Amino acid sequence: MNYILFDGPVRNALLPFTFTRPVADIRIGILTIREKWERYLGYTTTTVTEEYLGEKYPMVEMEQNVLINSAYLPNAILAEMVRELQPNQAIFCEDEVVAFYTNDTQEDVDFDEYEVLDLDGEVIKIEHVWDIFKKNDAALREDFELLTADRESQNIPASVNTIAPHNIFIEEGAKLEYVTLNASTGPIYIGKNTEIMEGSIIRGPFALCEGAVVKMGAKIYGATTVGPECRIGGEVSNSVLFGYSNKGHDGFLGNSVLGEWCNLGADTNNSNLKNNYDIVKLWSYEKNSFVKTGLQFWGLFMGDHSKSGINTMFNTGTVVGVCANIFGGGYPRNFIPSYSWGGPQGMTTYEPEKAFETAREVMSRRNVTFTEQDESILREVYAQTDMLRKL
Repeated sequence: MNYILFDGPVRNALLPFTFTRPVADIRIGILTIREKWERYLGYTTTTVTEEYLGEKYPMVEMEQNVLINSAYLPNAILAEMVRELQPNQAIFCEDEVVAFYTNDTQEDVDFDEYEVLDLDGEVIKIEHVWDIFKKNDAALREDFELLTADRESQNIPASVNTIAPHNIFIEEGAKLEYVTLNASTGPIYIGKNTEIMEGSIIRGPFALCEGAVVKMGAKIYGATTVGPECRIGGEVSNSVLFGYSNKGHDGFLGNSVLGEWCNLGADTNNSNLKNNYDIVKLWSYEKNSFVKTGLQFWGLFMGDHSKSGINTMFNTGTVVGVCANIFGGGYPRNFIPSYSWGGPQGMTTYEPEKAFETAREVMSRRNVTFTEQDESILREVYAQTDMLRKL
């Protein structure tokens, strides 16, 4: 069977992260949504997404296909329902399609002609951009069970201080000595070829993905995910780093999400609670205005390839776009459009060629190539966000 993940209506709600990737490649828990589906189904997947993303994330259609709404995170029950789909069958959750069967000769899909199967049981659904950190606890616990079932952890080094060691899983090649791991509040997953430097204190649920590093003396609270090849230090709480991003120094990051190839300068801090304890408002790309989130705790959202200079201070509920470079004393605006350069004293446009030059240098340091596909995507983001830089 050929499985295809499609963005669905949630895509715009997940900007700025979906400027540069399909919904399926959002990381929540330990794995990306795509990685979860592929593990449950036992097949690779392709993608229906925006046209400008299609070259990097192509769609492959075969004679028989099942299309899956990427907003829904799989579990064993949902995955089994998807595997058992037959022609002219669709799975719905209330009024929204979760998955449906189609073939390459179908010109149109009319769900009125389908047999509708109701989704059984509870499932994690991503509806808002803040769900990435808000639902990270539940997603991380599910991924932990998926990745560690019927497997044995590497031995915990004798110098490591642990609470609830049965809830800790260490993959091959991980290095950690003289650290404290408290898994009584949730599982702790330490991925392949990772390192946790001495003096670090970690409280679960927590995931350190392949190749990532926790710097000396870090203090990390769950539910936090540190994606592949990230570097993290200081104090971190309930945050998700997608991959290849750095928060390597002291400073606080809480209730936040960083995309890929971000870097927070030394002593960058974000507020995650307003002084008056009010509900947080944030910039909505869907509404083209600020909207109430219903949340009291909310920190920083930063799109791919964005950076902050040393001592940068982010207000509660700050949204930073793609390829932004923020620096200077004081608090910058709580909405910083893509390709912005500057800080509280004012912003100018970060010209694409300069942004791409930096991206090439940053990626080459991790032996990753900045491809023509990457450049094409980022050029489209620049064009799409032109009007936002004029607000």
